[in-house]
Amino acid sequence: MELTQYIKELLFQHECVTLPGFGALLTQTVPIRVNRDTGVFNPPSREISFNSLIQQNDGLLANYVALREGLNYTDGLAVLEKEIALWKKQLTRQMVVLPGIGEFSLTVENNLRFLPYGKINFDLDALGLHSFKRIPLREQLQAAAVVPPIVPKSTNSKSSTMSDENKEPLAFTPQKAEGGSSSAIKYATIGIIAVALLGASYYFGNQYIQNERIKSTELAQKRITKNVQEATFDLGATTPIKLNVVADVAPTQDTDDNTISVAGGGFYSIIAGSYRDKVNAQRKLDQLKADGFDAAFAETSAEGFYRVAYGRFESKRAAFKLLNFVKFTLEEEGWYLAESK
Repeated sequence: MELTQYIKELLFQHECVTLPGFGALLTQTVPIRVNRDTGVFNPPSREISFNSLIQQNDGLLANYVALREGLNYTDGLAVLEKEIALWKKQLTRQMVVLPGIGEFSLTVENNLRFLPYGKINFDLDALGLHSFKRIPLREQLQAAAVVPPIVPKSTNSKSSTMSDENKEPLAFTPQKAEGGSSSAIKYATIGIIAVALLGASYYFGNQYIQNERIKSTELAQKRITKNVQEATFDLGATTPIKLNVVADVAPTQDTDDNTISVAGGGFYSIIAGSYRDKVNAQRKLDQLKADGFDAAFAETSAEGFYRVAYGRFESKRAAFKLLNFVKFTLEEEGWYLAESK
């Protein structure tokens, strides 16, 4: 099984890849870096770190292994746990190397240590970009200024030296040599300006492409979210049913029949369903709480749908962890919502 390759593919798409019972590989975005002393430009990247305290299976890697190996989830998890058990056994004798990612080893205190290689940039937005070195313009001008003058060769030694009365030779530099040195400096300056213009065009052109790509992605995400809400949760017209229901008003609801009170914004929620009818929304909320979820109402949508969440979190990572559990472990429907502050 090519477990290392599967981990690489997931690191391009997720910020956290958990190895059940072993630890978690985390990625952190690093912006563009410029070393003004050496002139080296480094593109944006995502650096890898390791946290041995995050060991609980979130279903992400196990589900991906099962998908790539053509197995069901249970068999995929068993294969993954067997591979990690072999890693632990190998660590007692030697280090475990994940090509392109890093290596694991045990310290003298028997603690797990991870050394990232940093050879792969897991930032998809920087795919194909490499580090490059820019030679400062001042150094180029200085190098061009110290070019030795071109002195034409002459077969007649008398034409290149002169002697005074004491027979001391006097150096003689022809007038044409000065003109040749000036021409070299002029052409070098023109070349430097051309290189600088090309570099500036490449840099600002690349920035424009990145900005347009981000705008297109945000617009597509908004359209997808709107289509999913309307296609999945619009129940349309239904036959009315009269029920005599007497219930206490929940603490999270207002006395107004058209509103539901929700705690302040700034949350990341995993939505279980959106409903036009408040009664149906409350019924779904009670069901999730009975199943053990810390369910709550999220922000009402712009179309007036009542959103019921499996849970609401202040941490994006905790929200995605619950989303992976719902989709891959429970195999239930759910989607991610970032609520406004």
